[in-house]
Amino acid sequence: MSLVEGESAWCVDLKAGYPCGENPINIVSLSLACSGLALAMAVWLVYKLKSHERGSEEMNKLSEKIQSGAKAFLVTEYKYLSGFVLLVFAVLLIIYSVDPPTGKYDGGDGDKVDGIRAGSCFLAGAILSAAAGWAGMIVATDANVRTTQAADKQGLSVALRVAFTGGAVMGFTVVGLGLLGVSLFFYLMTINRDTMTNDLGWTDPGTLNAAVDSLASFGFGASSIALFARVAGGIYTKAADVGADLVGKVEMDIPEDDPRNPAVIADNVGDNVGDVAGMGADLFESFVGSIIAAATLANGDAIKVALPFWIAGAGIAASVLGFFAVGTKDGASQRQLMFALHKGVILSSVFVLGFSAIIVSQLFDHDTKEGWKLFACIAIGLIAGILIGQATEYYTSYSFWPTQSITQAGVTGPATVIIQGIGIGMVSCVFPTLIIVATILGCNALSGQYGIAMAAVGMLSTLGVTLATDAYGPIADNAGGIAEMAELEERVRDTTDALDALGNTTAATGKGFAIGSAVLTSLSLLAAFKDKAGITTVDIGDPVVLSGVLFGAMLPFLFAALTMLSVQKAAGAIIIEVRRQFAQIEGLREGTAEADSDKCVAISTQSSVEEMILPGVYAVLSPLIIGLLIGPKCLTGMLGGSIASGMMLAIMMANAGGAWDNSKKYIEIEGACGGKGTTTHKACVVGDTVGDPFKDTSGPALNILIKLMSMISLTIAPIIRGWEDWEFWYWGILPIGLCLIATVLVHHFYWKDTQDIAAPIDDIVKTEDVKTVDDVKAVEDVKEVDAPEPAAADAPVDEEAGVKAE
Repeated sequence: MSLVEGESAWCVDLKAGYPCGENPINIVSLSLACSGLALAMAVWLVYKLKSHERGSEEMNKLSEKIQSGAKAFLVTEYKYLSGFVLLVFAVLLIIYSVDPPTGKYDGGDGDKVDGIRAGSCFLAGAILSAAAGWAGMIVATDANVRTTQAADKQGLSVALRVAFTGGAVMGFTVVGLGLLGVSLFFYLMTINRDTMTNDLGWTDPGTLNAAVDSLASFGFGASSIALFARVAGGIYTKAADVGADLVGKVEMDIPEDDPRNPAVIADNVGDNVGDVAGMGADLFESFVGSIIAAATLANGDAIKVALPFWIAGAGIAASVLGFFAVGTKDGASQRQLMFALHKGVILSSVFVLGFSAIIVSQLFDHDTKEGWKLFACIAIGLIAGILIGQATEYYTSYSFWPTQSITQAGVTGPATVIIQGIGIGMVSCVFPTLIIVATILGCNALSGQYGIAMAAVGMLSTLGVTLATDAYGPIADNAGGIAEMAELEERVRDTTDALDALGNTTAATGKGFAIGSAVLTSLSLLAAFKDKAGITTVDIGDPVVLSGVLFGAMLPFLFAALTMLSVQKAAGAIIIEVRRQFAQIEGLREGTAEADSDKCVAISTQSSVEEMILPGVYAVLSPLIIGLLIGPKCLTGMLGGSIASGMMLAIMMANAGGAWDNSKKYIEIEGACGGKGTTTHKACVVGDTVGDPFKDTSGPALNILIKLMSMISLTIAPIIRGWEDWEFWYWGILPIGLCLIATVLVHHFYWKDTQDIAAPIDDIVKTEDVKTVDDVKAVEDVKEVDAPEPAAADAPVDEEAGVKAE
């Protein structure tokens, strides 16, 4: 018989059995089993976490405030997103029912059920992504107080283990739900297809291709939730953080996480909604996106379709083993603490390589040369992820020169801190770029575009334990905040500070890992888009393609600018509220009255949800505008330009922000340059404040921007397949109109009226009913309040009150 496109030659020649074309459930059997293992591991970790004590009544009260604030934010965010998800579900259902994608490839009318398939996949991807973020947040906000109690009663080693266990729940939940969803829906998408089995009784490659095409909508759903969760969570956390720091630490000269600061609870809530729920949704999308991209580029070859599912499953098993390697001793240094976490990642990577070798030897038994080439691509991707993490650690940990140089620059003031930090951020792009370039070139030489996609799968295979090291950070940060607010002994805060400093570095390395995996995943999705859109060659000198490149290169800067401006605007509302409470609540500065933290939580929640709208609209509609208005070639250029500039900007912002943060920690923990309270320390606090939206809002959101646009492009590829430039330009008017309408509405309702944060307190109305800065109006008949002037820099310190004496 002749070889059917998509089938491996040796399958046909030898009439080999599994996995050449048996029932698709066999292709995902291992991945389904391993996803169950991940979810079982998450449940066991929750049970293990519950065995640790929660501490005093005051500690529990603080933890419950943080958790209730995080719940309130996610409920509000998901309420807004539910409307968006249902709208897109309806659009996909209608479009793909009227014009089925399958008809684009076989020349027929297509399968009218394609609309239901695309819509259901989108809905599933969105729901599972949101569920992973919710579950991780719930556990993280429970683990924080248990970490504080462990630091108080059992020491550093146990506290590290408790915090890491909480982070591991997030990691295994993400990979478990992600692999379960993408595997299950791959199988469901093969049911009741019109294509028949071939004369060997195998599932036709066309069925596998069509099933994988439907999974693009699954990735679209996951990407959408990831974008909004990352943007809104990032705005929330940094608005609260900046507001708390500028008024509390700079103006009032009170310690970080001081219970007198009304924004402290909101700051701790933000750590969870941004760095736990947001990062989880981000890497959930990368994880499933890499599998979808690789399966798409397999072109119906059952063996190559199965490989990414099996490698992802093997990675879960390896991550479970790696989890048990994490541990340290009391009194460990920062390098020893970092090595304690590295042990888990390194051991997991070794096991992945061993499992991958076994899988390749089984799947490619009769084509060993191709199999071992793909094994090399998996190994390259895995090693590249580790190297990117190490490079990021070098530039952001205060154990090394780059971050120390920022601290030393603070001797001459905050301006030189900013200059040095930006320079460090820019130069930090070099090594990750060289690593990614070497990975792309090496894998392309070995196995083409499919090899690059498998490198992304390999890089993300140990996500269960890698994400645990990242989600550990906000738990440790919250633990320190609870210790400070509950007024525990200084030794407890010293322990949590050590864990927090480690968390800052792991967060930075996690962001570097997320950026690298996002780039490889986006490149694979770009290759899949070209294949599905029928584009064979792209001439960079073509004015249409080059215009797309320039437009795409601009988008990350626009997106970063919008999110930075949103942080400033939302932070302004927090600053006003914190200043008002210090001025109007009698005894708050002295510590005899309680701050109204609920007001800051409400402001942060409403502001962040409102501010996520415009960046989200631009991200979703940009590929639709270019693809429908001009055509697939210009859209290809746009994706290439956005991936290139997005990667550089994301690395620079994430690493500069991480380095600024740890330059401050270097002073606070190691006593560098005179220690706390010096002018150098204050200069580095300013740098840290600038770096906050860099590393936790704009930088991380760029990962999702490039993945989301690539996934949307892959989703619409069957629609614009074969279109010439400007052939159906009139369809592009619709997304342009939606973009303009959204811009006008957002400006009218949220941006038109802004409050001057420099206005004196007696010109600002009391904000009992305030939700956003736009609700704060200056009035003439406000009761006059005497707002104290900030203390002079050299004023004596009142030790009992902990503030500058008047």
